[in-house]
Amino acid sequence: MEKETTPSQSEWLVMEVLWASDTPLPAKEIIKRVRQTTPMSPRMVRVLLNRLCQKGVLSYTVDNHDARVYHYSVVKSKELCQQEKSRKFVDSYFSGSSKNAMAALLESAALTQSQYKELEEILSQCLETGHFAEEKECDGQ
Repeated sequence: MEKETTPSQSEWLVMEVLWASDTPLPAKEIIKRVRQTTPMSPRMVRVLLNRLCQKGVLSYTVDNHDARVYHYSVVKSKELCQQEKSRKFVDSYFSGSSKNAMAALLESAALTQSQYKELEEILSQCLETGHFAEEKECDGQ
C-alpha cells in the first residue's frame, strides 16, 4: 500500500496554523492557535505534528536554549498539498478522470455568474499555456 503523504482532515487544521505563519512555531504556540478554532487536546495536536513530520509535510528544529522545545516549519505548501489531495480524490472517486470530477463538482455547485466567468478564464489560461493532458485512445472517459 502506498504511503500517505498528504494531511488528513485533522492534520489540515494544524497545517492551517503553520501555513498562516511566516516563521517556524513552537508546539506550544501551535497548540494555542489550534485550540482557538477547535477543541483539540494538546496531546492530540502533538500526535498530529509528529504524523505531519513523518509524512514530510513539516520539519522541526530543536531550540538552541531548551532541547525540549521543537520549532515546526512547513515543508509542503498549501497549494502543493491541495494539488496532491485533489489528484488522490480524482483517482479514488472518479477512476482518475479529471473531466468527470470537474463535471460532478460543477453540476453540484451553486456558483454565481461571475464565478463561472472566472472558471472560464482559468480554463482559457490553461489552454493558452498548454496546461493539458495528452489525448488517450479508448479512454472511455
